Amino acid sequence: MEFWLDTVLVLLVLSNFWLLGSSRLPACIQMVANQGLLLGLIPLLAQWPGVTPRLLAVAALSVGLKGIILPALLRRAVREANVRNEVEPLVGFTTSILLGIGLWGLALHLAGRLPLPGTETSSLLVPVATFTVMSGLLLIVSRNTAVMHVVGYLVLENGIYAFGWAFAIEEPLLVEMGVLLDVFAAVFVMGIAIYHLNREFDSIETDQLASLKD
Repeated sequence: MEFWLDTVLVLLVLSNFWLLGSSRLPACIQMVANQGLLLGLIPLLAQWPGVTPRLLAVAALSVGLKGIILPALLRRAVREANVRNEVEPLVGFTTSILLGIGLWGLALHLAGRLPLPGTETSSLLVPVATFTVMSGLLLIVSRNTAVMHVVGYLVLENGIYAFGWAFAIEEPLLVEMGVLLDVFAAVFVMGIAIYHLNREFDSIETDQLASLKD
């Protein structure tokens, strides 16, 4: 199953590049949902053929939260805010992709210093997890709408999830559940905040908040 695990990880890398180069908010939310589906396959493929009911439960929970519930909350926020595109990002989309290429190279370099001795985990898991975390951070700092900030936060958490399977393969659920609860709360609160920002100020561009006066 290593071939299929590597395929999932390559698709995850491509999805990060797609997010860095896209301006369409609904499509970005769908891509994050797709990442959730891909990440749900990691525990199954990483442990195949020793798949247990516990692993199936972890995969189902991951898909449910990352691929369905959290994206649904974001879609509702986008509908309420009536915004479709990231118009003026702080960093251009082409530049973001170029930065992503540099981050991928950095992730490969860092992964060489973080080996996984004594495991049969794919050698791509650590660099992909590192790259996903850095892609999420880049989305957060380079985009201008609150929705894309939340998307970046979700991508960042997806990278942490992948790290959980790389370094805590025996008990990743203990760490992941704590992170997921924080992410769920953050996305829920941000969805409410996006709605109220749009209702009060007719915009969810975060740079405009700096112009607010007491």
